[in-house]
Amino acid sequence: MRVAGTEPTSERILLTGVTGQVGGELLLPLASLGEVVAPSHEQVDLADVANDFRSLRETIRTVRPRWIVNPAAYTAVDKAESEPELAYAVNRDAVRAIGEEADRIGAAVIHFSTDYVFDGTGTVAYVETDAPGPMSVYGASKLAGEVALAETGAAHLIFRTSWVYGGRGKNFLLTILKLAREREVLRVVGDQHGAPTWSKDLARMTATVMRRCDAESSPLRQIVERLGGIYHAACAGETTWYGFAAEAVRLQKKQEPTAKLALIEEIETSEYPTPARRPMNSRLSCKKLEEVFGWKMMDWQKSLSEVMAEL
Repeated sequence: MRVAGTEPTSERILLTGVTGQVGGELLLPLASLGEVVAPSHEQVDLADVANDFRSLRETIRTVRPRWIVNPAAYTAVDKAESEPELAYAVNRDAVRAIGEEADRIGAAVIHFSTDYVFDGTGTVAYVETDAPGPMSVYGASKLAGEVALAETGAAHLIFRTSWVYGGRGKNFLLTILKLAREREVLRVVGDQHGAPTWSKDLARMTATVMRRCDAESSPLRQIVERLGGIYHAACAGETTWYGFAAEAVRLQKKQEPTAKLALIEEIETSEYPTPARRPMNSRLSCKKLEEVFGWKMMDWQKSLSEVMAEL
């Protein structure tokens, strides 16, 4: 319910997770849309269940943003199996608090989710209406966050993505490139299928969608309620973790012909057991995103080559 006298400003954007891969990339494109307020983890605690997310709620009430963009998440997939309370606090309960406060002031919410909400069966790309079935605590907590946000009644868009990486932070690409210089052989899983997604492409897409919504003459809440819901947003094409690693090392070798880099060896998931189960099929169809907003995600190989050129 919107409270009189607490309507959002016309230009402020509240951005969480600014030190993360997607959050960091969002700063620049969002700055072209309005004043970006990006509190640090110390300023806004997304795990503060005990105090009902007081710092988060107070920040939203003080800033009164037009948009709340939430890429912040608990993403330690394996660790989540042993600390589910923390995973659910950040990925579900904090998201609910964001939705409740956004609904109070009529702000629109953009939230990021994951391919891990699916069980990974089948061989075709998932569409937004496919039934979820997470196999891990992480996936279940992210799905719970999607549901919690929708239940608050806030106008929202949820972008499910996969295998996010970039030239900054901690991610699969940077780990592989580091280990390739330290080892002779790297054994990488080759039977999990999906698309590596560049954090910068996600950020550009997000800003484009927001700009499209802002351009309409109706109140933002009405626009997002009409166009909102769940969208898949992953890079085009598909590969495996092995294919991703092999292409990254090939490109590195092309840049540094004399460098001694590891041989990439393909293995099966059963040869690399982890606490959390991973989907074997992480393919996401992004047709809806293109049809509604006219945005086509980059091909994963093209985006990888651009990232490698920037490193």
